[in-house]
Amino acid sequence: MIPFLDLKGINTQYRAALIEACTRVIDSGWYIQGNEHKEFEKEFAAYCGTKYAIGVANGLDALILVLRAYKEMGVMSDGDEVIVPSNTYIASILAISQNNLVPILVEPDINTFLLDPAKIEEKITSKTKAILPVHLYGQTCEMSKINAIAKKHNLKVIEDSAQSHGAYFEDKRSGNLGDASGFSFYPGKNLGALGDGGAVTTNDEELASAIKALGNYGSHKKYENLYKGINSRLDEMQAAMLRVKLRYLDNEVEKRRGIANYYLQNIKNDKLILPTLRAEDNHVWHLFAIRTNKRDELQKYLQENDIQTLIHYPLPPHKQNAYKEWNNDSYPISGQIHNEVLSLPISGVQSLEDTMQIVKVLNEYK
Repeated sequence: MIPFLDLKGINTQYRAALIEACTRVIDSGWYIQGNEHKEFEKEFAAYCGTKYAIGVANGLDALILVLRAYKEMGVMSDGDEVIVPSNTYIASILAISQNNLVPILVEPDINTFLLDPAKIEEKITSKTKAILPVHLYGQTCEMSKINAIAKKHNLKVIEDSAQSHGAYFEDKRSGNLGDASGFSFYPGKNLGALGDGGAVTTNDEELASAIKALGNYGSHKKYENLYKGINSRLDEMQAAMLRVKLRYLDNEVEKRRGIANYYLQNIKNDKLILPTLRAEDNHVWHLFAIRTNKRDELQKYLQENDIQTLIHYPLPPHKQNAYKEWNNDSYPISGQIHNEVLSLPISGVQSLEDTMQIVKVLNEYK
């Protein structure tokens, strides 16, 4: 069976360095907010090109804390609206509603799966305070258009970069394309920890300071609490692991691009719709998602041919029970994407032989 993602194989490449990092943490005697955490924040900020990176417990918390910090700073209030794509993973929307803000769903471009800038302005009201573009599957949104809309309407831009570590838009990386950005280091990400982890990046000193305190029980100084905060900290062990893997992230991305380019050039089956690539640097191929109107049939065919695939995502947010108030709303483009999309295997350890076999089997699909 060709696996969708060989996490063991990915991490085995760095086994010696990961063990050394683990040993370093154990021997330090400091396991929360120590040197590994501080150094990772510096290194990740430098990688993204931002002034600040704040390590947090996971990617959802990263987005929650950005919005919470804006509320503490007086930029947003309960009931304010945040524009978000209607086909995103549920975390993007949970971060909004958990802050007593209102998610306003906007349809994506069906070819790129990304928030469609042409559809944003019609959803802006007097209560709109931010746009939350999601760099879904690893490709950056059209940030020049989104930032222009935000500037025109005095809105914040908060990137969901959970799947786009290292991707560029023009001359800047994901994480440095808006006012702030939330990252996930879930193990399956291109930059994955060996457990949960996340980070916020920003160039805003006040915002960074508020997020750092909010994620540490609302405190900058022990036993002195500025806010009613939470406990959301990137632990030392995961920070140490991420420091190792960050060194190899660009190499991981290049390997994924090689596989994606092979797929794009060699899959020749008119029953399949391949993803649209704007520019190579825009995409880091966290996922390679194709579309077909016989998705379940295709997935079964691939399974029978020893190829594992996944569906990202089978049910759109507006059809989830968690948001049952939206269940009767219509988002036809998102609905079509969620009914047709299928993710093919792709990773830095996938062999050329496996990639060629996947293409062969897809081209024989009838």
